[in-house]
Order: sequence, then C-alpha cells, then structure tokens
Amino acid sequence: MTGWNASDIPDQSGRTAVVTGANSGIGYITARELARKGARVVLACRSEARGTAALERLRSEVPGAQAGFEQLDLGDLSSVRKFAGSHGSGERLDLLINNAGVMALPQGRTADGFETQFGVNHLGHFALTGLLLPRLLDTPGARVVSVSSGFHALADVDIADLNSERRYRRWIAYGRSKTANLLFIHELARKLAARGSDVVAASAHPGYASTNLATQGVRMEGRKAVERVIELGNRVIAQSAEAGALPTLYAATAPGVLPDSFTGPSLMMWRGAPATSWRARRTLDDAAGERLWAASEQLTGVTF
Repeated sequence: MTGWNASDIPDQSGRTAVVTGANSGIGYITARELARKGARVVLACRSEARGTAALERLRSEVPGAQAGFEQLDLGDLSSVRKFAGSHGSGERLDLLINNAGVMALPQGRTADGFETQFGVNHLGHFALTGLLLPRLLDTPGARVVSVSSGFHALADVDIADLNSERRYRRWIAYGRSKTANLLFIHELARKLAARGSDVVAASAHPGYASTNLATQGVRMEGRKAVERVIELGNRVIAQSAEAGALPTLYAATAPGVLPDSFTGPSLMMWRGAPATSWRARRTLDDAAGERLWAASEQLTGVTF
C-alpha cells in the first residue's frame, strides 16, 4: 500500500457504485474519484438540495461523469426501502460504500425511534446492505465497504441497551455505532464466505480528516466557541478530505483487498497513505457479531 493514492485506482469503466453521504467530505471525494475512473456513481444523500448541488459540482470537476443523485435518509427505514426498491433486480451493483454518518450528536431519535447515531450509522446501513445484497451477489467481484472510525475504541456494543436508554453519552454512543460497523462487516464477511460468494466485505476509516462531521453536534447546540476550535483543528492538524477518502477508495478498488480487512491512514491511524489499521479485538468476536446481527434483523425487519 506504500504511497497508494487516487491515481492508483484501477479503471472502473462499466462498474456501478452507490455512495451514501456523498454530498460532502470523504463521501463526495469517494464518489468523484470513482466517477473520474469511469464508474457510474449514485450519490445517495438525505438532503435533495445538498445532493443535487454535489452532483453539479462533481459534473463540473469530472466532465462527462456518469453520476446521478438519489434521495436516501438512513434515519428512516421507509426511505431505505424506497431507495433499494428503485434499483431493480438484475441491475449490476459493483460497489456499495456505506459512508454516511453522524458523530457525537445531542441525544435524539430516528424516524423509527432508534438512538440517532446507532440508527443512522449502523441500522440504516445494515438494512440498506441487506436490501441491495441480491444485486451485489449477482455482480462478479462486488464489494461492500463500511466506513468506521478509530473512535470505535471508545466503546463496545451494549447488546442489552442498543439505543442508549439507560444513559446517553454522545461519544460513547458514537463509539458503539462505529464498533457496530466493524462487527457488521465481520459477520457479513463470515456469512459470504460460508455461502462461497466472492463478494468482499471490508471496512475503512479516514483518520483525522478535515470534514464537517465533527462540527455537527456542537453546531446543533449553538456552541460557537467549540465549533471554532474544531474548525481550527481541521485547518491546522487534520489531513485533507482527499487524503481521508483514500482508505475507503483503497478498500473499494485495490486488487487483493481481503474480506473483513480494516484500512486506515498509515501514521498512527491519523494521516498518511492507506495501510492495514489496528482494531479492537472485540470487533473480531464471532459471537458478538452474531448477536448484533440477530438484533439488527429484528429491529429493522430486514433479513439477509
């Protein structure tokens, strides 16, 4: 992986990719670079205004890009089902990039009553992947990539309190949702292997990248001083969104990516070229993956 960058992405002509949260940050960069390499890209975003603006920007930066916008709210399972239903069986789907996410928000609930971070970051993507899996299975060489975070180290999934009803701590809830991302991919990779499928399920994380993710929560609460400090850190310390997207792009396109691998920046999980990343051992626990999978099927009503 040494020195791997966007120019190393193999030709993606004839391939189709769905990228959630592609209106900004590493999601936008991921969609743009896949389109630059010839992929047909679907920008799956909650906001129609931001999604269409991102599409116009992408088309201006990549003339002739095969790209489109489709609305998808991962905090509303009816929206997830509508999005998946608009993609008919038999249509190829080479890449599903589960990128969208929220971080350290004040306590809230999704349209279906789930704690917001767990509902959006994990359950919405769990349901989306399950509903699109038939298309992935029918496409040779398909991949699913979920974007987790080094902050998964903050907390394990609490299977008895998935919605943080006993006590809500925003960073612990975020850590649990990112651990859930890794456990989901771990269990999905195991199930695909048992089926004999060549679909690769892998994870990635951006390190510390300059995006608007970290300011969401404090902006919602009007904490201007904290927001300015975070923005300063983004400018001075963080790597660019372009660099932050590289682990995702590597996991999605590089030859030889292994099932259940976790790719992140090479320098202390913070910045640098894509490399195999450290992960907490609990994210490789088969029994924990099975428990989370069963609970996720029950909560979403989506069975694989």
